[in-house]
Amino acid sequence: MKMFINGKATEASDGQTIEVTNPATGDVIDTVPAATPQDVADAVKYARAAQKAWNEVPVWQRVDAMMRFLDLVERDKEKLARTLSDETGKPITEARAEIGNIPIAFKAFSERAKHLYDEVIPAGIEAGQETTVVITRREPLGVVVAVIPFNFPCDLFDQKVAPALLSGNAVIVKPSTDNPLTLCMLTQLLGEAGVTPGAVQIVTGRGSVVGHELTSNPDVDLVTLTGSTEVGIETAEVCAKTLTHTALELGGNDAFILMADGDLDLATDELLWGRMYNTGQVCCASKRFLVHESVADEFARLTVEKVKAIKCGMPADEDSQLGCLISEKAARKVEEQVDLTVQQGGKVILGGKRNGAFYEPTVIVDVPKTADVAKDMEIFGPVVPIIRFSTEEEAIEIANASKFGLSGCVFSADQKTAARVACALECGGAVINGASFYRSFEMPFGGYKYSGIGTEGVMSTYDEMTHTKSIVLKNIL
Repeated sequence: MKMFINGKATEASDGQTIEVTNPATGDVIDTVPAATPQDVADAVKYARAAQKAWNEVPVWQRVDAMMRFLDLVERDKEKLARTLSDETGKPITEARAEIGNIPIAFKAFSERAKHLYDEVIPAGIEAGQETTVVITRREPLGVVVAVIPFNFPCDLFDQKVAPALLSGNAVIVKPSTDNPLTLCMLTQLLGEAGVTPGAVQIVTGRGSVVGHELTSNPDVDLVTLTGSTEVGIETAEVCAKTLTHTALELGGNDAFILMADGDLDLATDELLWGRMYNTGQVCCASKRFLVHESVADEFARLTVEKVKAIKCGMPADEDSQLGCLISEKAARKVEEQVDLTVQQGGKVILGGKRNGAFYEPTVIVDVPKTADVAKDMEIFGPVVPIIRFSTEEEAIEIANASKFGLSGCVFSADQKTAARVACALECGGAVINGASFYRSFEMPFGGYKYSGIGTEGVMSTYDEMTHTKSIVLKNIL
C-alpha cells in the first residue's frame, strides 16, 4: 500500500517501508512507506496550495464529492471490512459495522455543512450601533492534520476528515503504524471521488518522525488528535510554539456505577457491550466497575456467567464475538496491569491469561479503591475490575478521584438518584442506565481534565475547524 500525496499514490522518497502484520496470526499483510521529513514537508506544501483551490469549490459541490465517495465505499465495503479486521484484530462483524458507519457520518456532516449560515447582528442591538450591521461568517482554518488511533480508525476518519473537507480545509491524515491500510484505501477513494489533488492526503510512518514533522510545521493550522494523554500533551507542547490550534480527545478510565437499586440484568448486559467491544480497546469503555456492596456478589456472578458465553476466536471467523488486541505488546501490557491489580488486593475469578496478542476476558473482584486501576491506570483490554462502595457519596468520590474525565455512567431505578450522580461526575459525557461506551456522530464528544481539549461531533466540530470572521458594515443605514 502506498501513501496518497498530491493526488498520487506515493512511496517514501528513500524507499523505506514498514510492515503491517495481522496481530491474530503474525502474518505480514502488506507494507506502507516510512515517510521522511522531506516527504512530510512536501505534503504540507501541497496541502497549503490545494486548500485555496478546494475552498473555492462551492459547498454543494463538496457535498456531491462526499456522496460519490460513499458510492465508492459501498462498492468496496467488504474489501475495506476484511482489511480492517485483518490489520486490527477486531471481529469481522465489528469491522463491517465500522465501515457501515461511514455513510452515517459523511451524510450528517454534509447536511450540517449546507446549513452553516452566516449570522447577522442587526443595527441597534447595542447602544451607539444604530446604523451599523455586523455579519459573522465561518472561514476554514487552512491545513488540518488528523492524527488517528488504531482502535476505531474509520470512525475517527469520519469524525475528522469529513468536516475538515466540507468546511474548506485541506486535511493530512496520519494513521497508526499498526493498521494504516484501510485509511490509505479510504483516502485514495476520496481522491477518486473528485476532491482537489492535495486537499486530502495520507502520510504513513512512525509518530516520532511523521507526527513530529506535521505538528511542528508552521504551515499546519490545526492538529486534531485522538490518542493517549501522553501523546496529546507532547502534541500540545509542540503546537504551542507556533500557536497551532489543537483539538485533543485523549485517554479515559470511565467509571461504571451500579447503585443498590440498579437493574442487574441490564447492567451486566451493558457491561458486555461497554467493556468487551473491540476487545476492550475503547477510549470511553467502562473501565472501573463501582458496585454497591449489597449487590456486588450477584453482579460478579452474573458478569462471569455472561462473559463466559462470549465466543472468542479468530477475527476473520463469522461467529467470533471477541478477537485479539492490536499487538502482542498491547496484550503484554494488559497482562502486567492485571498482575499489578492482583498484587494490590484484587482476585481474578475469570480469565487472566494471555496467548500472543489474545487476552482472555477477565473479571477481578475485591479491588480496593486505593488500587491503581481504581484511579488512573487505564486498562485497554477486556478486563472488569469490580470495586465495592457503600454510599452514593463514596461512589462519586471514587469516580472523580481519577485524573481522567472522558465519560461515565450510572445505573439506578430512581431517576432522581441517577440524574444526581450523572451531574456530579467530572466527565464530558454521563450515560444513565447504559454503559459509558456511547458516542453518536451528532453529539459533542470530549473529556474533562486529562481526557482532552475540545469536542467532536456534527454539533461542534465545525467550531473547532473554522475561524469566525466579523464583516462590519459601518454606518450602512
